[in-house]
Amino acid sequence: MFKQLLLILFVTISSTLIQAQNTSALYRGTVNGKMPITLFIQSVENGCGGDPYYNAMYRYEKVSNWLQLNVTEGVKQQFALVEEGFTGLMILKKEGDMMNGTWISPDTKKQIPVQLKKVTISKKEMGTYEDKMEQLNYENHDC
Repeated sequence: MFKQLLLILFVTISSTLIQAQNTSALYRGTVNGKMPITLFIQSVENGCGGDPYYNAMYRYEKVSNWLQLNVTEGVKQQFALVEEGFTGLMILKKEGDMMNGTWISPDTKKQIPVQLKKVTISKKEMGTYEDKMEQLNYENHDC
């Protein structure tokens, strides 16, 4: 009986710790005030210690497939998100439930405002985005 209680306690604590290590968020908004986009970003605990790192992807709604983003976090909740293959770059600042900034073309000739707001979705929906992120990462980085 005691061993069963310990096992249940261990599983509960482990599950809680795993969930605490990875956090995901979904943002919806626009590029240039017109083109609707969705951004999914995931903070992942660094297994080697140190600061967490980020996985991210976004797409232009009804126009494009998901684009994987390589994310670098700066100071004060600033992020540089580079599209896989360097087809564009977003520099965003997070303030509360908003992320605002600029999308920049690789030649820097186009610089377009980006406005995003965090949206609340169900755990099931979030799981769908997490699965897509994992699949996209596999497609872009599998040997």
